Amino acid sequence: MEAETEALVVGGGQAGLAMARALTSQRIRCLVQERLPRAGDAWRQRFDSLTLFSSRRCSALPGLPVPGDPDGFPSKDEIADYLERYAAMLAVPVRTSDGVTSLSRQDRAFSALTESGRRIVARAVVVATGPYQRPRVPAFANELAKSIAQIDLGGYRCPADVPPGQVIVVGDGASGRQIALELARTHRVSLARGQRRHFVPQRLFGRDSMLRFAQLGLLTADKESWVGRVVRSQDAIPGLHLRDAALGRAGITLLPRVIGAAQEALALADGSRAQPEAVVWACGYRDDFRWIRVAGALAASRAVEERGLTPVPGLFHVGREWQTCRASALLYGVSRDAERIAAACRRHLDDTGDRARRTFVRPRTPDTRR
Repeated sequence: MEAETEALVVGGGQAGLAMARALTSQRIRCLVQERLPRAGDAWRQRFDSLTLFSSRRCSALPGLPVPGDPDGFPSKDEIADYLERYAAMLAVPVRTSDGVTSLSRQDRAFSALTESGRRIVARAVVVATGPYQRPRVPAFANELAKSIAQIDLGGYRCPADVPPGQVIVVGDGASGRQIALELARTHRVSLARGQRRHFVPQRLFGRDSMLRFAQLGLLTADKESWVGRVVRSQDAIPGLHLRDAALGRAGITLLPRVIGAAQEALALADGSRAQPEAVVWACGYRDDFRWIRVAGALAASRAVEERGLTPVPGLFHVGREWQTCRASALLYGVSRDAERIAAACRRHLDDTGDRARRTFVRPRTPDTRR
């Protein structure tokens, strides 16, 4: 099986769907490849109680509002269903359950192979796999005894997944704090913290704080501007209920950073040790670009890109954290970057098309004269 298109979008989440819409507006023929069974499934796979920090009003892609109270906060399953409806609305083929397993470059085109054995030839490729690809777990986790249950962000769904007893949640970002607070109702919980965190109310003057930040331009301030640098350095988490003091009142013990492990214990930064019955690794996520086999696209397994542009002509990224601003990986802001990348894609296609026409040599007509 083989398909040919002008642009291939790898990933059918919010970034991929926003990209497909932007490419269509540039009159670029494209298709979307998604490895999961349904558009939006990346949201469905996250823990059951996950609720967005941004309101429905501030969590929509262009052209389709999120159903429900605009000032309420949607669940992760609501957003998953919303993305599935958005995919159906687009006049773009979205092929699910068929992820891209390899991407190579041949002459002026890219060749992608999928899990089903399908080959897709495209003149441009946009990587839209998002920031939540593989849960990050430190290498020293292998040093823990097998009697200690270990669960990462990809495996945790609800407190019932965690054996009874002492649980240590390692990682104190938004997800780690939410999980620790949820587990505290049924388990003895400790939270191992890392860097200093900043918090803001989830509502400001009766409205979603993320919406207020958007209105002030904080979410879309360029990452190199002084405003963008301040926003990035603060990296504030909406929700005062997640502050250290609030977690302490919920019965959660706060620990220093985890720096190692040996058998039944975790080593902490202050030289002490903690002995859990279970560990939840909430250390964030890492990229997985092993499927990209294009010279110049990766360096030490990391994507080589700046603002979504790469050294490889025709290869782009969208939906990466802080690609251009705080909102780059959010439902609220991903479309802004998608429109910029679609315009760059249009220029690439026009340029390569012009060069192809300029270098085309018409075959000589045989001389039939006698």
